[in-house]
Amino acid sequence: MNSLQIGVLSIVAILALIALRTPIGVALGAVSFAGFCYLRNVDVALSMVREVPYSFAASWDLTAIPMFLLMGSITSVSGISGALFRAARLWFSGLPGGLAVATNIACAGFAAACGSSVAASAAMGRLAIPEMLRQGYDKSLATGVVASAGTLAALIPPSILFVLFGVFAQVSVVDLLMAGVLPGLLTAAVYTGMILVRCRLNPALAPPLSKEELATLKVDRWASLKDTWPLIALILGIIGGLYGGVVTATEAGAFGSTLSIVIATSQRRLDWKGLLHALRDAVGTTAQIFFVGMGAVLFTKLLALTGMSDYLVGAFGTWAQSPALVVSALSVVYLVLGCFLDPLGIMLITMPVFLPMFKALGLDLVWLGVLVVKYIEIGMLTPPLGMNVFVVKNVAPDIPLETIFKGVGWFLACEIVVMGLLIAYPQISLFLPNAMK
Repeated sequence: MNSLQIGVLSIVAILALIALRTPIGVALGAVSFAGFCYLRNVDVALSMVREVPYSFAASWDLTAIPMFLLMGSITSVSGISGALFRAARLWFSGLPGGLAVATNIACAGFAAACGSSVAASAAMGRLAIPEMLRQGYDKSLATGVVASAGTLAALIPPSILFVLFGVFAQVSVVDLLMAGVLPGLLTAAVYTGMILVRCRLNPALAPPLSKEELATLKVDRWASLKDTWPLIALILGIIGGLYGGVVTATEAGAFGSTLSIVIATSQRRLDWKGLLHALRDAVGTTAQIFFVGMGAVLFTKLLALTGMSDYLVGAFGTWAQSPALVVSALSVVYLVLGCFLDPLGIMLITMPVFLPMFKALGLDLVWLGVLVVKYIEIGMLTPPLGMNVFVVKNVAPDIPLETIFKGVGWFLACEIVVMGLLIAYPQISLFLPNAMK
């Protein structure tokens, strides 16, 4: 077999191993090692295995990942999400589908202190779903909004996926983080509009509150805001620092982690047991991400050695005059993979294949980074995998999966509108990064 055939075979082998439930990092590393042995020799393969993991782990940009993960763990353990949901409930309950709107807004706010779709859906699910069901909300709406709004955590900083994309694409992580802000807010706004229209047309989906209940809620509205100041402080510290160029992504993560510990401790919401739990969670998740990332870097070098990257660039070269066709192909690939693979796996498997093509075609990598992360998050909602859907199922075990997927379907329709706007108007993603320069 020639080198190009080895490149094709390596991609097929990795997908086959993943289908057999082999861990993604193991599949990437094993296939890459075998490829180096075949194309060169065992000594070269061992040398790559020895050097690549160290050079990957030593990347300064990647130090933002454990910091963001620790901040998200602290905020989850300390109950900041609870205070945010209570405030949103008091302010938005008077609207059609007010609790669903409040959940959506609370997820957008919590995203600025979390960075994980799964964590956001789990945290908000425990708070919001029982409350919506108690108020007589339609089960598909109650569960669908939690699963869908949780994906906002991957767009609004901090975002682990943007950090990884920035490292692999060799573009500014800060630019990517800021590029996710407006698309995240746009997604939340479109979700809110859909909820309001549906619940206005069909009040049975979300029974309105009585006048007495609304009067009671109005009394407590302003008082509820005082409990949300920790989140506001984190948002100003992270997004404000990044936008102002005061801090790098890593410094923002370190500052956010420190601030979240100080705030939670001062409010007596964090003890040693909670801190150790948060540290274990952050360290464990960081290890998983780095292990898969090391395998992805090895795979990138294998594809470069086989000439697969150059071949793909040449194959797509005829599309260079039509970015719409490139984005269409990108859409199909990510939507299909999103049905079967987890977000981290999708990104780290596809980046070695697609990045050389994007660079050769001269497409804006910051804009493409937003599209890639959006498509990956849409995959968190699509069957048969739909990780966010299964997270919600775990929170609400009595609600059938079909009901949750039915509720998610309305939000997937909203994503068609959002993706159309992001593709047609790249400045939605690029406005804030450009304004920083």
